[in-house]
Formats: sequence, C-alpha cells, structure tokens
Amino acid sequence: MSSPVSFESTRRRLTTAQADTVNKLTEAAVEVLRDVGYDALTVRSVAKRAGVAPATAYTYFSSKGHVVAELFWRRLAEEIVEPDPTLPRAERVAVVLRSVSLAVEDDNQLARAVTASLLGSDPDVEHLRVRIGVLIRQRLSSALVADTGAPADESLLEALEMLYSGALVRAGMGYETYSAIADRLVAAANLLLENR
Repeated sequence: MSSPVSFESTRRRLTTAQADTVNKLTEAAVEVLRDVGYDALTVRSVAKRAGVAPATAYTYFSSKGHVVAELFWRRLAEEIVEPDPTLPRAERVAVVLRSVSLAVEDDNQLARAVTASLLGSDPDVEHLRVRIGVLIRQRLSSALVADTGAPADESLLEALEMLYSGALVRAGMGYETYSAIADRLVAAANLLLENR
C-alpha cells in the first residue's frame, strides 16, 4: 500500500480501509483470472476469492472489465517509472515503451483480459483508459524532453502513442508475445526518433 495509486479509485478517493479492500479485490482478480480465465471471471467470483461481500465489491467495481482495467492501471502506475534523464533520448523512450509492453507479459490470462477489458464500453473502463493514456503520455513526454527542457514534439509524441497502442493490441490478440512486441516497438520508435 505504499503507492499513492492505492488510495485512488475510478469512483472516488479511498480511505485506508477502502484501499485495502480494493487491493484485496484486484489481487483476487489475478488469482481468479489464472484459475478460470476472463470469460468465466465475475465480480462475484472476485469478491468470493477476496473474502468480500459481493455488494461491497460492486461499490468499487461496475463490471469485470472495470476490475481488470483497474488492475492494469495500478500495475502501470507502479511499474512505469520516470525516465532517467542521464540516458540518451532513444534509451529513455525505450525504457518507457518496454515497461508498458511488458507490464502483463508474465501472465497470459491477465494480458488477454486487459485487451478485452480496455476495448469495452463500460464508462468506468473508459475513465481508466484515459488515466492510462495520460500516464503513458506523461512518461513518454518526459523521456522526449529530459535533456532539452523544451516541450515534446506533439507529432512525435502522438506517433509514439500510436505505436504502443497498436503494438499492445497486436500482442493482446496473440499475434506475437509481449516480449517480441516490446523489441519491435522499440525498433520502430528508434526509426521515428532517428528522423527527428
């Protein structure tokens, strides 16, 4: 519970007890996903695994897609660190893109669930998609400007966003592993950066 993200929720700011409950639910969601997969996952099954009443779980999560999107957002918020300003620009960008690409690499069930969830239309998921996009944009922007201090080139930033979103969909659909897609994503980003 050391991360400030633990005290945030799609719906409201959380008390310590509420943050503990949400943390239990998101951890239980990973276990349920590994056991039964995304199609069989329900908010009720997550609540049962977490030892929480279903009604309590529904006060935090509107759907299984919402639970999975929250889990992914929390993972990204903890794993995508600010780029090291002492590294060359291309390496800073590569670190950010790799951390985004590999956030769910170790868990195929979670990776599939994240793809399905983020493509859904649940309003709470839409809210988290925006938060995820803002977080990644901030990290990429920091990676691009660390040595100059000048604002990031907006067209380059947008091109990098298009690269990572397309790459993650491709990996999420099972066309390539997340590890392979991370390598290809960095190579494509380097081509963009060489020309800027």
